[in-house]
Amino acid sequence: MSSRSNLSSSDFQSLKIASQKMFHVITKQLDVNTAYVTRKDPTSMTVFSSFNKNEEIIQEGLSVEYSDTFCRLIITNKDAVLNTVNLQKDELAKKLEATSNLEVKGFLGVSLLDSNGEVFGTLCALDKTEKHFSEEDVAFMKSMSEILSYLVELDQTQYHMGFLNVPIIPITQGVSVLPLQGIIDDHRAEVILETVLKHGATHQMQHFIIDLSGLILLDHQFPPVIAQLVQSLKLMGIEAILTGMTPDMARNEVENASIRELDAKKVANLESALDIIGLRLQTN
Repeated sequence: MSSRSNLSSSDFQSLKIASQKMFHVITKQLDVNTAYVTRKDPTSMTVFSSFNKNEEIIQEGLSVEYSDTFCRLIITNKDAVLNTVNLQKDELAKKLEATSNLEVKGFLGVSLLDSNGEVFGTLCALDKTEKHFSEEDVAFMKSMSEILSYLVELDQTQYHMGFLNVPIIPITQGVSVLPLQGIIDDHRAEVILETVLKHGATHQMQHFIIDLSGLILLDHQFPPVIAQLVQSLKLMGIEAILTGMTPDMARNEVENASIRELDAKKVANLESALDIIGLRLQTN
């Protein structure tokens, strides 16, 4: 899954609240002890939300290496479903360490997608007794998963919306700071470029300090808009200064020509940027 997973569990409140309510319906409908949602991380599957009716089998926050999870068997299946009467006897599942550790038998799991149609994780139900899940049960779980997928999309949209504004902070005549935070997708890139260039023209800007410390990189790639912004400002006679380069960004910059070759000064922090301009931060 891509680095969109930088969103933490706390950023999926709609999904968490709704899943908890749906678990009660699922465990009753399927007559199982446990229902849970997992989230796919780069190397593991993490239990995002869970409900255990009688006996605690799956704990919220449990993280298991991807190769040793039931979920891998779900999302690598062309039907995106794992339906088994007894995991202990299933040819693939019985080889997993999780099968023997949890001592579970009846299992039904389906994939859970995000707003881009990519695998977010899984929705699963299980029990320590054998369970015969019908085609109707599978259809029921898929419908529950579709509802939760809408909520994943809603939470991701709300997350992105929080960064759609372009907070330009005036420092003094001709000098402003642009703190870039979060994920910059194509739509937000257009908003940033249009807003900053308009501000630069209407306010007779001389220097734009672009703070990268809050930026979240997708797949370790700098958003192309940064290079476009620096070059466009230069054509307008406005100097761009980049600050807040994190260690991760610095490591990636070594192989990122678009940023490395930018005709812009790069300094550690705002104070250093102001020093280049000839200004000083003064505290009372």
